[in-house]
Amino acid sequence: MTASRFAYNDETFLLDGEPLRILSGALHYFRVHPDQWADRIAMGRLMGLNTIETYIPWNAHSPTRGTFDTDGGFDLGRFLDLVGEAGMHAIVRPGPYICAEWDGGGLPAWLLKTPGIRVRSSEPHYLDAVTEYLEAALAVVAPRQIDSGGPVILLQVENEYGAYGSDADYLRSLTEIYRRNGITVPLTTVDQPRDGMLERGSLPELLATGSFGSRVDERLAAIRAHQPNGPLMCSEFWCGWFDHWGGFHHVTDAAESARSLDRLLEAGASVNIYMLHGGTNFGLTNGANDKGVYQPTVTSYDYDAPLDEAGRPTEKFWKFRDVIARHEAVPPLPSDVRVPSEFVVPESVPLLGAGVLDDVAPGEWAPYESAPTLDDLGMASGFLRYRAFLSGSDEPAVLDLGEVRDRAWIFLDGTAVGVLSRAAGDHSIALPRGRGRLDILVEDEGRVNYGPRIGEPKGLIGPITLGGVELSGWQVAPVPIHDLPALAECSPASPLPLRAGLIRAHFELDEPTDLAMGTGELGWGVAWVNGFGLGRFRPRGPQRALYVPRPATRSGRNTVVLFTQEPPRSRRLTFHAALDLGPVDD
Repeated sequence: MTASRFAYNDETFLLDGEPLRILSGALHYFRVHPDQWADRIAMGRLMGLNTIETYIPWNAHSPTRGTFDTDGGFDLGRFLDLVGEAGMHAIVRPGPYICAEWDGGGLPAWLLKTPGIRVRSSEPHYLDAVTEYLEAALAVVAPRQIDSGGPVILLQVENEYGAYGSDADYLRSLTEIYRRNGITVPLTTVDQPRDGMLERGSLPELLATGSFGSRVDERLAAIRAHQPNGPLMCSEFWCGWFDHWGGFHHVTDAAESARSLDRLLEAGASVNIYMLHGGTNFGLTNGANDKGVYQPTVTSYDYDAPLDEAGRPTEKFWKFRDVIARHEAVPPLPSDVRVPSEFVVPESVPLLGAGVLDDVAPGEWAPYESAPTLDDLGMASGFLRYRAFLSGSDEPAVLDLGEVRDRAWIFLDGTAVGVLSRAAGDHSIALPRGRGRLDILVEDEGRVNYGPRIGEPKGLIGPITLGGVELSGWQVAPVPIHDLPALAECSPASPLPLRAGLIRAHFELDEPTDLAMGTGELGWGVAWVNGFGLGRFRPRGPQRALYVPRPATRSGRNTVVLFTQEPPRSRRLTFHAALDLGPVDD
């Protein structure tokens, strides 16, 4: 791309001195298989957009301090280059906090272990870590700004900060870090235009934008009252919503969303549609909300967006394209534009046991006087096994775990006793006796991404008592989650596990293709296809199928591996003709 200058005046954005309305759509590279990035970007252009927006998830790029991983699905530079090659602009939102229904809101688990640290503030320890992160991230972004011939026209400072704090020094420090590291394009903030959030979440030298999905005139008026000069922009136009396990699938009326979009454009505002394409919380990357009740986000991030989870245009896509065409030029439709169709449905195949977890992955057990958390062991996510030897009587006794974060399966001498769930508020259970080997498997179901509980540790919080007496002398072993697919494939066949264990299945394809893998009968667990982490599945809705991206499949034999914590209700793996998001099962 040719180097250009991007700026704004009292009324509009300017590209080389000429007015430009930003028509953007959110597309998170980290929620899409990298081999499908170009397709999703092209579909955004076809809808009439001229810009693609993305967050940067700090924790995904920096699983340990001092690192910044840009391999594979985290190759931010390649993603931005593809945006530019499509003839589109880019908006980048590095955070450092992103929310996004992403694990921990993007804040790394290691960050919160620093003594005295106060996240999202001008506290020195936090700013030191943020500076390291932003220097690495901006080294990728800065050379791709529009004045260097790249696609990037805007960067966002923090994210809806007015809903969290009011530390102007913090926002000013972030701004200085951006400028010191070569960012020359305009900087923005975003907040809901109500309750003083715009005042707390921005600075006079930054362009304030709004996040909303309705009541357009009222919201734009609030932004203009706060900021008399500068272009109006809704930088999160909510056209859908996210789902929680055990909840319902959120759907917004396409016609109503289109009317709100039309009103935005009639008012002369710029827009970023959140989301253009939601994608998937692959692996263990989903976040959770906790506003008094812990609610983990489902694996699908469909978001009822214009492009569905498989990247296919929905009714909302066509209605939004029609609206945009009334205000700006849109590209002509190619003759081979895709329409939603049923997925290929391979024949159902048998589920094959690959061993109980403790046999397949016995682990390295380490002693602790009191039960540690995942964070104590440096674990950002996953599963942790706890073991203690009880020396009480043969009489029943109540085991109290203090607080479970987030689900615990309890065993005594290898026999299942029950399950304790944070979502249900459980933390105690009656054991049939007070002696024997106590085993507890704990799952972190996703770190809180919004609210005051961001940064809390995971695991058993304690104190752990039996009959009111605190237990000590623990052994713990992390579950090697990333090794499980390989361990399952090389394990001999065995009966389907009745407790935490591994299952595999094999199916055939004539050629690589997108799939909808049925999960409603698979119990509770995590799935992989050919080693690619699809994400979590649950016996309750609203999600009953996992999206399998075409690049994760292959011609011929394909292998599914399941790590299940509860027995499946079926002995076969099935596929669906559609991604199943619907009412919750009882």
